[in-house]
This record gives sequence, structure tokens and C-alpha cells, in this order.
Amino acid sequence: MTDYLRETHHEFLAASREALADARLQQILGQLGDTLGRRNREAWAALPNSDLIRERARSIKDATLADLDKHLAKLEETVTARGGHVHWADDGLEACRVIVDLIRRREATKVVKSKSMTTEEIHLNHALEAAGIEAVETDLGEYIIQLARHRPSHIVAPAIHLSAQQIAEILSKPAGKRLPAERETLAQFARQALRQKFAQAEVGISGANFAIAETGSIVLVTNEGNGRLTCALPKCHIAIMGIEKVIPRLADLPYFLKVLARAATGQKLSIYTQIITGPRRPGELDGPEEFHLVILDNGRSRILGSPLRESLFCIRCGACLNACPIYRSVGGHAYGGVYAGPIGAVLTPLYDGLSANHHLPHASSLCGACQAACPVKIQIPEMLIRLREQLHHEPEQRSRLESLAYRFWAWMLKRPRLYQISTWLASRTFGRLKRGDPWVRRLPGKLHGWTQRRDFPAPAAERFRDWWNKEGRDE
Repeated sequence: MTDYLRETHHEFLAASREALADARLQQILGQLGDTLGRRNREAWAALPNSDLIRERARSIKDATLADLDKHLAKLEETVTARGGHVHWADDGLEACRVIVDLIRRREATKVVKSKSMTTEEIHLNHALEAAGIEAVETDLGEYIIQLARHRPSHIVAPAIHLSAQQIAEILSKPAGKRLPAERETLAQFARQALRQKFAQAEVGISGANFAIAETGSIVLVTNEGNGRLTCALPKCHIAIMGIEKVIPRLADLPYFLKVLARAATGQKLSIYTQIITGPRRPGELDGPEEFHLVILDNGRSRILGSPLRESLFCIRCGACLNACPIYRSVGGHAYGGVYAGPIGAVLTPLYDGLSANHHLPHASSLCGACQAACPVKIQIPEMLIRLREQLHHEPEQRSRLESLAYRFWAWMLKRPRLYQISTWLASRTFGRLKRGDPWVRRLPGKLHGWTQRRDFPAPAAERFRDWWNKEGRDE
């Protein structure tokens, strides 16, 4: 399996072939799609006016991004007014530096982390490890892949690519004994091990599903109690969020809570929903002494002014992964980046560069299942097409043979008489070759890649112009 420290940019096609040949992974992905697909359908069916709620959530995102600077300024104001501290980071390196400095300022060496895709995006664990700080992931799936030194393979279920037997082997090392491949036993060991880490931790780090500008609150939506322990037990809580996570009002939050869990895991509501507003106040029994909010750009402001701004609507539910026939065949690691699936095929090129991830926009059948599943109706197929178009303008991605073919085609289309002769010859030639077979089974040269997996419709034996002259005029 792909090592967590391995370079993330790689060839999608090669990784996909490896995943397709893994029978165990294929079984896991099939079970994931079937189980979550059924639960998602049942959860949406039980929500009255679900389409209107999705439209409202989408409109809130759209309106917020239109005035994003104002909402972020309001968020900073309200967080500060409630005793918190706000830090701005242009990129991942700056965000890591801010967080490491905050930890060192407290002379802390032990950190617990709640699940956060944003910290994965900036490779925070590497930065903490390099600074000599022990950081432990406390979400069960994240804890497992941290021990295995894997990257997440799913936004919501990061260890979905591992079987119970593999997880038992991974957890047996810190346990110091052979653990059976029984879910209850493995979960109990992780619970005991992580409770000790919570008790020892001096700093807790989390992400933020949403940040409410009106109240200066961050919202964490989880299915495990680790999020609450991460935020409440350590004396210092550091939360990190992308600039697109802000929403204007507390009244906007229910729309997102109604769609997030349904889209992610088929639940009506996640088990834990925390609204955290600043550090502990006088008279309160728990909570951190310090609260720091790190607001990350990392290319988002550039996306905000582009035709692909809709990608910033994403609430990281993973619904598009569960619906996508490509993801359900190759899994998350084939995508090479932190974000997998259809939305990852958009976000990874936008964050890390299109040239370095040139296969990802093509890692889709454009069937539209992702858009239908998205709780905020992001038009992912349209954005993939836009990225494919941009690829044609990348100098290093241009094919001399393809460019020559297009130039020849354009030259021929400007000469009607030559075009008529060419199509007449083609129809006569293919009419003799196909012998009643409507499909071409093997295309020549590099075009053979298409017919390795599918047939290609053969050209008509008779041109439309000829058919019209012979039949159409009589009708």
C-alpha cells in the first residue's frame, strides 16, 4: 500500500492498474459503495423538502463567497472579542510555522489531533515530527493510518482500504502483543491507548467543519468522542480552517447539519456536534485556557476569482466518492493527493498544480453521479471539463501529434471540395472493411488505448449527403 511519506504526485493510470488488480481492495470498495449508497438513499428519503434544503445550503455558500472578505473580517472580530486569537496563513508552510511556534511558546511536546483534512493538506504531522513534537491522531481511522504511515483513502473513512486483519497487524505493534481481528477488541485497545494520550496532551489541534462569523464559533461534526476530548482537555486548543469554511450566521448552520451527515454516512445527524466559542470562561468547568484559530488560504483566494470558484462550496462529506464509479473501482490512493474522488480530481490540481496532476481531470466518466450526490450540488463534471480545457493550453501537456491532427482537420474543413472527396473515400473504404460489423475492435497506434476497454463505432458505409440525395429528397 502507498506509504504516507511517498511523493503524492504520481501516475494515476499506473496506480489505478495496481488498485484494479487488488482483489481485496475491490471487495472493500464494493461493500462501501453498496452500504453507504443504501443508507444515503434512506436518509434523504426521510428528509422532507430535501431538494429545497440543498438549494438553500448552496445559496448560502454562494452568497458567502461573494462577500468572503467581510465575513472573514467579522469572524476575526468576534473570535478576538471572545478571548481567542486569530492567525492568517497564506500557504501550508506558513500555517505549519504558526502552529509549531504556538506549541513551542508553551514549551509543549505532546499534541493530540482530531480528524482534519486541512491538516492533511498542509502535511502538519510532518512539520510537528520535524520539530520534535509528538502528535497523535485520535480519530480511530486516522490513528490506524498514522501508525501504518498511509495517507487517507477517503475523506470520511480514511482507513477504508484496510481489512480487519490488516488493522489487527497494525495495532498489534503498539499493543506489544498479537491482537485478534475482532472489531470490538481492536476498538477497545485503541480507546485505552488514546485515553492516555488525552491525559498527557498539552495542546489539542482540530479542524473546523464550519466557522460562524456572527458568534466567533467553530463547529466540529464527528461520530467519535475524540473531538470533544481534543478540544476540552488540553490547556491550549488550536483550530485550523480554510477560508471557505466560514458561514455568516448561526441560523445558517442547521441547513448544513441536515445535509452533511446524510450525504456522508447516511445518518440523520452525526453523533457529536460541537459549537466552540473561544477559550474557557470564568466559572466554566472545562475547555482550554487558550484558543487559537488559524485561517488558511493556500490558493483558495486564487480559486475564488476563477470559473472554478464553485469547488469552494465543498463541505468535505465524501458523497461524490461514494457515488463515483471510478473511485469505487480504484480507491482513494490512486488519486495521489490528499483529496480523492471527483472533488479531489478538481481540488488537487487547483491546490498543487494542474501539470503535476494532469491525469486527474480525465479520471472521470463525466456520468454526473457526483453532482447528483453532492449535498450542495457542485457541478463537478463541468469543472473537470474546464480543467481538461486548461490542460490543452499547458505547453508541457501538448501533444505534437494531436496538434498536427487538429491543424490538418481545420485545414481540411476550410476546403469543402477536398472534405467531400475525403469523406467519400472513407465511406467506401470502411464500407468494404467492416463487413456488416458496426464496431471497430482495434484502433491503430496510440488510439488502441480506447479499444482496449471499449468498442469504437465504425464510420457509416454511406455518407449522409449521399443518403439524402438518394432517399431524403423523396420524403
